[in-house]
Amino acid sequence: DAQKPIASMPGCFQLGLSRIGEECKKIEDLGIPAVILFGIPEQKDEQGTQAYHEHGVIPRAIAAIKKACSTLVVITDICLCEYTSHGHCGMLEGTTILNDETVELLAREAVTHANAGCDMVAPSDMMDGRVGIIREELDSAGFIYTPIMAYSVKYSSGYYGPFRDAAESAPAFGDRRSHQMDPPNAREAMRQAEIDLDAGADILMVKPGLAYLDILHRLRERWDVPLAVYNVSGEYSMVKAAARNGWIDEKRVVLENMTAFKRAGADMILTYHALDVARWLREQTAL
Repeated sequence: DAQKPIASMPGCFQLGLSRIGEECKKIEDLGIPAVILFGIPEQKDEQGTQAYHEHGVIPRAIAAIKKACSTLVVITDICLCEYTSHGHCGMLEGTTILNDETVELLAREAVTHANAGCDMVAPSDMMDGRVGIIREELDSAGFIYTPIMAYSVKYSSGYYGPFRDAAESAPAFGDRRSHQMDPPNAREAMRQAEIDLDAGADILMVKPGLAYLDILHRLRERWDVPLAVYNVSGEYSMVKAAARNGWIDEKRVVLENMTAFKRAGADMILTYHALDVARWLREQTAL
C-alpha cells in the first residue's frame, strides 16, 4: 500500500501494488492512452530472477491494471537493472556484462510479461541482438501480435540520475558505456535503428529527448515508422527545480518541450509530466 515520494523527482512516487489500479484508472480517465511499468522487487539477486518470475511485481501489476482499466495500453520495460543486486543491465562475469546470456533472460522476461497480459514490451537494455531474439521468443510462445517498442537509440547519458533513485537501479560499480551509445555519435544511431527495424521492432525510441532532438529528426527524415521519445528523469527534474524556484513558468516550458518533441517527429512521448499535460490540454480544450 506504499506511496513513497521520489525526492529527486517532485510529484512522482513509487507505488505499491494495491494502489496501482486506482492510479491507472485516473490516468485512463484523463485520456492518456498508455503507461509503462518499471518494477522494484522485494528482493534482488545477481541474475535478476524477479524480472522473469511469473508471480513477480510486473505480472501482478499488469493484473491489477487490467482489472481496473478497460482501454489503457500496458507497456512493460524489459531490462534487468531494476532486479539485479549489482544494478547492471545484464549478467556479469567479473565486471564484464555478458551480452548473449543477458539476451536470453530478456527474452524470457518479455514472454513472462506477455503471458501476464501486457500489450507491448519495451526492451531498454541496449544489448546487441535482443530485439530479434525477443521477437522470435514471443512468436514461438504465440504472442505474434505483441509489438516491440525498442529503445534503439539510447545514449549513455548524465540525464538518468533521478530515475536511478526511482528504480533503485544505480550500478554498484562502473557505468553503462559498454552497451549504451556515446553522446557525440549520431551515425551509430542510424545503424542501430536500422538493425532493430530489420529484427522486428515496431516502434523506435530515442532516449533522452531534449538533448537528442536532432537524432529524432534524423530518424523521422529517414523512416516512416512510429517513433517514440523519452523525456527522461533529469529533464523532468530540471524543469521542476527551476519552477519551484520561480525561475520559469512550468506549464509554458513543459508544453514548449512537448511541442519540440512533436515538431522533431515523435509520434509518442513518454514523460513524467503526462498527468499535468493531460490536465492542461483538457482545460485548454474546455476554453
